[in-house]
Amino acid sequence: MQQRFNQLVSEQLATMEKLLFLQAEIERCQKLENELIELQELTKVQSLKTEIFQKKRELKEIHRIFQEQTDDVIRSYQEEYKEVTT
Repeated sequence: MQQRFNQLVSEQLATMEKLLFLQAEIERCQKLENELIELQELTKVQSLKTEIFQKKRELKEIHRIFQEQTDDVIRSYQEEYKEVTT
């Protein structure tokens, strides 16, 4: 059971890395978007808006996966705790 718990935590940490990376990418794109707006490069702005939208959609999916992994970690811990106390 401990091995399963450790595996779930490792998977969750990997997901958290993806989540943090995507958040940083979204922030980078939004900053660049603002700079392009200032330069009035509307064509590039639209391309960036599309990229931001896609990354936000991806981020939402990773949030969902992260929540599922959190639930799995909690269940695994509860099952392990039951075995130890019974």
